[in-house]
This record gives sequence, structure tokens and C-alpha cells, in this order.
Amino acid sequence: MWSRAALTEVRAITDGLMQPKAEISPKYFYDERGSALFEDITRLPEYYVTRVERSILQRHAGAITESVGKGGVVIEPGAGNCEKARALCLLLQAREFVGIDISSDHLQESVRNMQSDMPWMHARAVAADITQPVHLPGDVPTGQRLVFYPGSSIGNFEPAQAVRLLAQMRQLLGAPEDGGGLLIGIDLPKPVHLLQAAYDDAAGVTAAFNRNVLAHVNRRIGSDFVPEHWRHRAFFDASHSRVEMHLAAQTAQSVRWPGGGRDFAAGERIHTENSYKHSLAAFASLLALAGFSKHRSWTDEQGWVALIHAWQQ
Repeated sequence: MWSRAALTEVRAITDGLMQPKAEISPKYFYDERGSALFEDITRLPEYYVTRVERSILQRHAGAITESVGKGGVVIEPGAGNCEKARALCLLLQAREFVGIDISSDHLQESVRNMQSDMPWMHARAVAADITQPVHLPGDVPTGQRLVFYPGSSIGNFEPAQAVRLLAQMRQLLGAPEDGGGLLIGIDLPKPVHLLQAAYDDAAGVTAAFNRNVLAHVNRRIGSDFVPEHWRHRAFFDASHSRVEMHLAAQTAQSVRWPGGGRDFAAGERIHTENSYKHSLAAFASLLALAGFSKHRSWTDEQGWVALIHAWQQ
């Protein structure tokens, strides 16, 4: 028997699959294998975001530290392997770290490793879907909280969804007088050939990551997708300033799950991800809509990626 929450999830997934243009939420990329594949992606030569963001943090360490302050609580939604937060916690001499992720087992292991390596800091894991309101443990200190959301993951959300998520992150900070803020990474617009390579690498790691969502969905809803029968597609949509990822059926096929199913024609696609490339001005507008009244930003020399510190007065 499925729980009420599981049934709600099943309905959400199957509703997406039954749309005129089928879709699967990108949050289902991140089962254990998907999380490991994404870590592999961040080390690919074509995927610039992680290394460029790290270089910004190093190059502007003094200014970032001065802006956000030392000794606070670092909260990372979508924490994954916690590697980016590890560098930030060292820089800021954080007294506490809270990692939040939908992939519970992967997160627990990452937080245990972080706690072992940084024994002076209290590290804990919260298993949660960050697209829903997140409730932190009651004993997390309320003063000087910093929500850290690196890796340009905010670009995976439609602008209205991004505003809602940013507003939820603002809620995690507490009252304005508590001195909290958001440190967020965004992927800036750049030449299309760089974007195309980053989302369709020569080694096929991104393709494997994309197809793995079908294996994850099979476990979630009892469907019978055969991931190998689907081809990875990624392209830049200039009209929306976003990279789109899809899975295209290589042949006509019938996919079934308990209580339903869908026939896919050869070439028919399932939309799995958008990745918006916001300009600094456009993203500042989203921050303002989410209630962040002030911000500072830092970029690399080429203007590929930005780190932004935002707060409310």
C-alpha cells in the first residue's frame, strides 16, 4: 500500500507524463545514481559552472566574507555531496551547517563525512523536497543564517517558480533583524556552443544522467520505461534564454504503470529540464519579487557565472 504522500507523488508524475507534451520534473534526476552522475558531470571539461563558481569564491573570498559575515549558520538546499558548502564553511568559519536534499541516503553520508572532517562545526542533514516549504529543526540558531544555493540550480525553475523558491529561502532566514542572507550562483548568458557542449558532453555522462530519470520514475510509480530506448536531446532556446533537455523515443513504444500508461511515437519527447540563463539585471528583478531588497554580485573575468549575496532590510 502506498502512503498518501506517495500517492500524491505518483499522481504528480503520471499527470506530467500524460500532458500533451510529456514532462518529468528535474527533481527526479537525483536518486542515488543520479546524484553520483551529476557529480561526474561537474568534473567534465565541458561543464564550466562548478570550477568557475569555485574560482569566483576564491578570487573574491575577502569581499564575500565581508559581505555575508563569519561564524553563522550555512543552510544549503539541494546539498548533494556538500563539497561546495565545505569550502564556504571553511571560509566563513561557520558554527553550523544544515544540508537539505531529496536524496536522503546520499545526503546523510555526505553530511557525516563533512562532520568528520570539520569536528568544530555542527553538521546535520534534513531530508526534504526543496520545492515544498522546508521546516528546519527547532534548535537551529536563528541569528546570521546564510542560505547557500550554488551551481545555478535556480535556472531549472520557471521564473514564477524561481520567485516562489527564492521566497521560501527568504523564509528560512528568519526576521530581517537576524542578519540572514542568500548566497546564490547563476549561470549567465554566453555563446551557444559553450552551452551546447556543457549539456551534451562528448563522454555521454549528461545523456546517462538524463536517461536515469526514467529508471528512478520506474521505481517511484511502477512504470516499465526502458531507459536505453530513449535518446538524450539538449538544445538552446534563444527566445526564452534557456537550455532544454528532453528524452526522445528511439522507436514507437508503449509504457505502462499501475492504472494507466501512454504510447509514444518514434521521436516523441519527454521534457526533463529547463536551465535558464539569467542576466544580472533579470535576476535582480526576481530577487526583488521574492522580497530581497539588497544585493551584491561577483563574476569571473569572462562573465560566465555570478555569485550573488542578497538580503532583506
